[in-house]
Amino acid sequence: MRQTWQKVVTDPEAFGKVAVLMGGWSAERDVSLRSGAAVLSALQAQKVDAHGIDADRQILSVLAAGQFDRVFIVLHGRGGEDGVIQGALEILGLPYTGSGVLASSLGMDKRRTKQIWLGVGLPTPPYRLIENAAGLAAAATELGLPLAVKPACEGSSIGVSRVDDPAQFQSAWQRATACNSPVLVEPWIQGQEYTGAVLQDQALPLIRLETPRDFYDYEAKYHANDTRYLCPCGLSQARESELRELVRQAYAAVDGYGWGRVDLLVDGQDQPWLLEVNTVPGMTDHSLVPMAARAVGLNFEALVWRVLETSLTRPG
Repeated sequence: MRQTWQKVVTDPEAFGKVAVLMGGWSAERDVSLRSGAAVLSALQAQKVDAHGIDADRQILSVLAAGQFDRVFIVLHGRGGEDGVIQGALEILGLPYTGSGVLASSLGMDKRRTKQIWLGVGLPTPPYRLIENAAGLAAAATELGLPLAVKPACEGSSIGVSRVDDPAQFQSAWQRATACNSPVLVEPWIQGQEYTGAVLQDQALPLIRLETPRDFYDYEAKYHANDTRYLCPCGLSQARESELRELVRQAYAAVDGYGWGRVDLLVDGQDQPWLLEVNTVPGMTDHSLVPMAARAVGLNFEALVWRVLETSLTRPG
């Protein structure tokens, strides 16, 4: 169903000089560079005075010297999506797109996100934090097999493993800890996977994800040509509306603002389970927010414009 979107800004000069931050130093650097290049091209095509910057540890000096008026953040992962750059921009007094410091730091930490959701009564799988491979045995006894083993503070399914057998405990532990993050374990939910985008406080149509791989991993997200993205997602209008409202509530619960994405699973008993929040989602040719935006009549350029508009006002 198409929605009517009214532009807040109609004149590109109203944005002033825009820095598009991409790259960075996280494990998602390559994806960020691709997202940033796409965003930069879309802004420049609309006559926005946009400049791409591959962010490094000198980024604050670069921004201060560049006399920018605002920042479009396309940094994925730690250093850009976890509140670090948001806090720095607050100090510089530079408006920026998307969520603020609190939501960014919460969204990057799967454990804290789940604690918030559980605290407000939203459905998310039970979990344990483990400190060694032996902890996986205890988690398996409590939660059952199969298990999802993942870094608590990483994105793009980096470091995630499905564990079906105790023989896999050590390799899953090593893969997750290689990301220099606490390790979170939760039951592996068997069911349909969906993702829901939020744009300017509206939940966009859900996308159902299908892959022949064990799960929707990094390869399926960014490289595979056999991943299927279904939008419409195949649910009844009433059921999709319920899940879209759940997505909106889940994003609001962590103080998300402007735009973002929430991933969830629906099991065989039709029970939804919230998985995680993305406060700076991907904007590549395989990315999900642009797909959802197209379903409501927003092409990529229009979507990028709407996201840039989120830098104009922030909640109090």
